[in-house]
Amino acid sequence: MTFSKTWPARPDIVLEGGNVARSPNGTEFDTPDNLQIVTTNAPLATRSTRLLTTTNATSAATAQVAALAAAVWADYPALRPETVRALVVHSAEWSPVMRRRLDAVKSRRPRARLLRRYGMGVPDLTRATRSATDALTLVAQDVIHPFEEGVMREIHFHDLPWPTDVLADLAETQVRLRVTLSYFIEPNPGRRGWRRRHSYASHGLRFDLRTATESQGDFEKRLNQKALAEEEQRPTTSGTDAGWYLGTEHQSAPGCLHTDIWTGTAIDLANRGAIAVYPVTGWWKENPTRDRSDHGARYALVLSITTPETNADIWTPVAQQIGIPVAIET
Repeated sequence: MTFSKTWPARPDIVLEGGNVARSPNGTEFDTPDNLQIVTTNAPLATRSTRLLTTTNATSAATAQVAALAAAVWADYPALRPETVRALVVHSAEWSPVMRRRLDAVKSRRPRARLLRRYGMGVPDLTRATRSATDALTLVAQDVIHPFEEGVMREIHFHDLPWPTDVLADLAETQVRLRVTLSYFIEPNPGRRGWRRRHSYASHGLRFDLRTATESQGDFEKRLNQKALAEEEQRPTTSGTDAGWYLGTEHQSAPGCLHTDIWTGTAIDLANRGAIAVYPVTGWWKENPTRDRSDHGARYALVLSITTPETNADIWTPVAQQIGIPVAIET
């Protein structure tokens, strides 16, 4: 089965949905109870006295994601819905089997197609809600005003409180940076198409990380050119970075959730101290009389750094920079 490029890549994540039994010759399939997920029964609805029953497929997976999102929100009730979604997706990791199949594909485009099978992997509550000394997560919630009278209005530049001294000490050690951008769009009531004036989405947002050799001024100049090229649907290779696992094409794919993983040296990451969020076209831009940019468009930006299992503490320096109390054990 194939999907048009105009459709967002789904699923975002995957969870246990039971298994399917296949006959030896591969012509018949069944879903016996012993291969499904056990859940509570509703006796009044089924006229059964059994307290347990089974569920499977997306029904089972959706319930688990709902429970995970509720647990995240219970821990952090001030978070917005788009932030909860970002944290759930950001916490997902591919299983060893998924990862082997993804790594076996050397080209980014077919690798990104596999996301329609695996998403970003299996989420985890601990990763979604906690940082560690060797695994730091930063969360930003903000509001952007995308357009004004049919032209781009704002680009947000976020300075990153990197633990630069620690990363510099790690030097050539390979580290991983993961970025997730989550937001919600206003759908076009007309729903007459996907592009330009009748596009489904009110707006789109994208992220871009400053390269290690760019000044802030060069970064801002490149972002303005890149945003304009994407609005005009012109191909661009500006800022292409070999360190991204899925790449620019995936980062710019349709949808309102964008995520990717960058791998490189610690010293390289130490010099990438800024990330930008910028708007791309939608019906707010193409129909200025109906533009609701003045109301603002909320988004959540989640970044995490993971280092190998070393004694390096990347959490404490960042906590001190942004004013988080650090507990001292005695």
